[in-house]
Amino acid sequence: MTIRRFLGISLLAVVAGCNQTDKPADLGVTSDPSGLETAHQQQTQVAVVQGSCPQVYLRDGTAVLQRYGKGAKDDPQNLAYQVTLADTTRQCVMNENQLVMTVMVQGRIVTGPAGAAGSTVNVPIRVTASDGSNTVYSEVVQQPVTIPADSGAGQFIFTKSDVALPGGSGGFLRVYIGFDDGPAKKRK
Repeated sequence: MTIRRFLGISLLAVVAGCNQTDKPADLGVTSDPSGLETAHQQQTQVAVVQGSCPQVYLRDGTAVLQRYGKGAKDDPQNLAYQVTLADTTRQCVMNENQLVMTVMVQGRIVTGPAGAAGSTVNVPIRVTASDGSNTVYSEVVQQPVTIPADSGAGQFIFTKSDVALPGGSGGFLRVYIGFDDGPAKKRK
């Protein structure tokens, strides 16, 4: 008899919990009243376990970018700024035919003797994915970075959320992030 009462009370507690009203934002409800769009997204995109998501590496020799003023090179007194990349992370989702990654890297910028605090510069960051010697993705993004006016150093987060990789190739893929310090473009 006591067990029946306990089970009855437990069942009532569960049912009462199901009748709570939550805000639509808390439930992930979108503006799509039918809910078909959300259901379709859930069917076509499946989160990938982090262990199956290719790791992101900083490519050797590309984690530091130095820019000099007045056409100087390798002169510490003419250093305008130095940017460094540090920690990386990633997230993957799988859709019908490809793995889509979001890659992130933490960066820091420091102004040099020839630099100006409070200025904004664009730094070229390349994201590359390769399967052995075969490159399957490569793109350079100009990341705007601001040097805070109150100090000569600042931090930023670089995010690239649409790195599309062929489906099923996650096993041997390596993703690299680094500065693309190619030749400077000539001014006209």
